[in-house]
Amino acid sequence: MNMMEPMGSGQRNVFGEPLQHCSSDPLTGFFRDGCCATGPEDVGRHTVCTRVTADFLAFSAARGNDLSTPRPEFGFPGLKPGDQWCVCAERWKEALRFGKAPPVVLAATHQATLEHVSLDDLKRHAIDLV
Repeated sequence: MNMMEPMGSGQRNVFGEPLQHCSSDPLTGFFRDGCCATGPEDVGRHTVCTRVTADFLAFSAARGNDLSTPRPEFGFPGLKPGDQWCVCAERWKEALRFGKAPPVVLAATHQATLEHVSLDDLKRHAIDLV
């Protein structure tokens, strides 16, 4: 890969199309490049581009992953409802089982997500389908 290309370059979304940007504010992605790109070092598969909700943030915190509290030592501002963020596919799937799954931006959700979650479930929560 060309070092000047964004990390998501060449990676595909759930439709097999080029992976779109998820968020720069806050800066998201396992590689902190704004995309839900993945690779072998991303063992959590941070591949689902979501628009987090208060319910999801509370659910995630109850599961031991507090995404609301700022962690300046890690350059993490803390999330608030409405922020877009790349979440782990398994966490999103777990939230789905409990009725807490946040909305999804399919164009920015990596195709590796489909190893954990069905496209139909993702589509039911999509905010970018017409």
